[in-house]
Amino acid sequence: MAKIFCSLIFLCCLVLSTGARVNHRILSSSTLGLDDATPTGSNFTFVCDPARYSSLGLEASNFAFCDTSLSYEVRAMDLVNQMTLTEKVHQLGNKAYGVPRLGLAAYEWWSEALHGVSNVGPGTFFDDLIPGSTSFPTVITTAAAFNESLWKVIGQAVSTEARAMYNLGRAGLTYWSPNINVVRDPRWGRAIETPGEDPYVVGRYAVNYVRGLQDVEGSENYTDPNSRPLKVSSCCKHYAAYDVDNWKGVERYTFDARVSEQDMVETFLRPFEMCVKDGDVSSIMCSYNRVNGIPTCADPKLLNQTIRGDWDLHGYIVSDCDSLQVMVDDHKWLGDTKEDAVAQTLKAGLDLDCGDYYTDNVEAAVRQGKVREADIDKSLNFLYVVLMRLGFFDGIPQYNSFGKNHVCSKENIELATEAAREGTVLLKNENNSLPFSIDKVKTLAVVGPHSNATSAMIGNYAGIPCQIITPIDGLSKFAKVDYQMGCSDVACKNESFIFPAMEAAKKADATIIFAGIDLSVEAESLDRDDLLLPGYQTQLINQVASVANGPVVLVLMSAGGVDISFAKRNENIKSILWVGYPGEEGGNAIADVIFGKYNPGGRLPLTWHEADYVDMLPMTSMPLRPIDSLGYPGRTYKFFNGSTVYPFGYGLSYTQFTYNLTSSTRSLDIKLEKYQYCHDLGYKSDSFKPSCPSIRVDNSEYNDRIEFEVEVQNVGTKDGSEVVIVYAKPPEGIDASYIKQVIGFQRVFVPAGGSEKVKFEFSASKSLQVVDFDAYSVLPSGGHTIMIGDGIISFPVHINFC
Repeated sequence: MAKIFCSLIFLCCLVLSTGARVNHRILSSSTLGLDDATPTGSNFTFVCDPARYSSLGLEASNFAFCDTSLSYEVRAMDLVNQMTLTEKVHQLGNKAYGVPRLGLAAYEWWSEALHGVSNVGPGTFFDDLIPGSTSFPTVITTAAAFNESLWKVIGQAVSTEARAMYNLGRAGLTYWSPNINVVRDPRWGRAIETPGEDPYVVGRYAVNYVRGLQDVEGSENYTDPNSRPLKVSSCCKHYAAYDVDNWKGVERYTFDARVSEQDMVETFLRPFEMCVKDGDVSSIMCSYNRVNGIPTCADPKLLNQTIRGDWDLHGYIVSDCDSLQVMVDDHKWLGDTKEDAVAQTLKAGLDLDCGDYYTDNVEAAVRQGKVREADIDKSLNFLYVVLMRLGFFDGIPQYNSFGKNHVCSKENIELATEAAREGTVLLKNENNSLPFSIDKVKTLAVVGPHSNATSAMIGNYAGIPCQIITPIDGLSKFAKVDYQMGCSDVACKNESFIFPAMEAAKKADATIIFAGIDLSVEAESLDRDDLLLPGYQTQLINQVASVANGPVVLVLMSAGGVDISFAKRNENIKSILWVGYPGEEGGNAIADVIFGKYNPGGRLPLTWHEADYVDMLPMTSMPLRPIDSLGYPGRTYKFFNGSTVYPFGYGLSYTQFTYNLTSSTRSLDIKLEKYQYCHDLGYKSDSFKPSCPSIRVDNSEYNDRIEFEVEVQNVGTKDGSEVVIVYAKPPEGIDASYIKQVIGFQRVFVPAGGSEKVKFEFSASKSLQVVDFDAYSVLPSGGHTIMIGDGIISFPVHINFC
């Protein structure tokens, strides 16, 4: 086992991007309100600790904001009302300076926890006391598990480690994660950070991970959500229509996403709405880009009207780092001065600036009459209510015992292994070549640029892992390994290493080729130009497979899809596994799958397009639907009907499953109330159009439950998990609607020879709705189709209005 508490050199390899502009200032922990950290813990307890106030020469009882008999809103208002204008503006950046005369401690808002506690952002650091934290698989990998309970329990584990590190003075309480942007284009560099291309799946991931991070056991359903305690605070980002980083010179800092209202409602906003309404997230981060000409952080419709008004956010809105500088220097929006920009964003609803634009310019904006001080007060109230809910002012006693033993625990490391196993997708398995038997496969040739992967498995927005198990480490537990790199790195610009790899494959009982891409190809600020393996990797794979003595397995590490049609067709390559970027325990998880200790059941959360897809349309074309006049195909499985390497939701198993529909709702009569009206809906000219085509369902409640039950039978010889994905297809003839869309999914374990019944319940108005061209959410009448899996079972559901 290669147990590594990584060096500073390794740390630099991990932290390739911070979410901030390159010129964002680097701050040491000593300047960030972390002065209370000691070699063994922290001197800080909580703001309103009477002993702390006494040590400051103050009396806590003299400050109403420390009176726990008052509501958080009243306490926050009292605190803000006691501040001067200068003091107020110094609390509006990610570094809140505190107010010494009031006993208010400084606080650093910026911490990250995308797939484990990260040291990206100045709010968190590692040292001899806490040298690392559990690094779970990257989000795209965990998303492939299609397991909502897994997503939530990972959030719980991460928040436990975060809370423990906070107690020890090594971390904050506010984490700007997860990233829930939909992967609209396969070239997007940040696919690694997201749950994939389906808005519903992305939204369900958000809800579960946020609940795992935030929920304090027993307090999930408070009457007043603004008083609901938080374990840590989560933030769903990047809002909105953000999915171009740096493609052929087009950068996020200047990109204007031209998006229809239909696509905004249906795709780009839906995960965020779910995150706020169902996840009760306590923060939203706005993005760098413009949407239809307006920077997202300055758009009152996106912020005040939608997030606060329509969705009722219980928390604060923060900018992506240096977004206000980007507005002025890059977008040059309205020719704004710095004071104009901060006035615009404050009035639009932006509460907190990751950066120093608010800190440096808001006071001048107030004195120039461009924004009211009351707007500052409103934002500070939102911020301090969140900190009070987190226990920053009063503590949360049930977490006082969290400490060093809660970080990198055996349980969390095993959870990281399980997540990597569940996220593994079996793409090919000719003649049941996998799993290998330890009795038959005693020697392995392990070749390729990812064979000895370390930092590549960790991905970005990572901290220092507890340990790293490389693929070689994991496989060496099962067989004797002959390792030949084949390529020195994923760029694979030198073919001279291929011959030794071929020689190893000739002598081994089996060969495993580890190929793929990494953060040098797909990352924040780095979109892809193509969907191919770099350099000589294809040649390496084909030549090794052509001479191998035993079965050949191709293991791919990537986030976005790769066109491996050649390997799919190559009869010498018996099996293909996609493992994403599997985190610190990746080597163990991969070995467990290859040698049959675990039966893979993951499904692809992205469509794997053929290479020529990128030649059909520019990445900057935002519409999801095909643009026939330009010859542009649709995007994501919902609107693309061409050929693929592997479709969304694809994945095999070492066993076989059958489905049997045991009960189902086939029709639904919905009675319209007195003031409910039929809504027109576009149909193709040659299609039948009902007299009442649809009804609006934006904020209406109906008795419209649909339910059905599926019996999943394992008819093979190995225990395994099956992901049951449920799709809905709209009635035939509706113009420009989706082909199909996910409305639900469950992962179920079924022992060999056994069966499990899986029940689904849906609201027809939510699950069968379509978003029309005018961006109304409507429920069409007529014959909908429910599909289970890739059409394994389908049945009609007829909607009637009466």
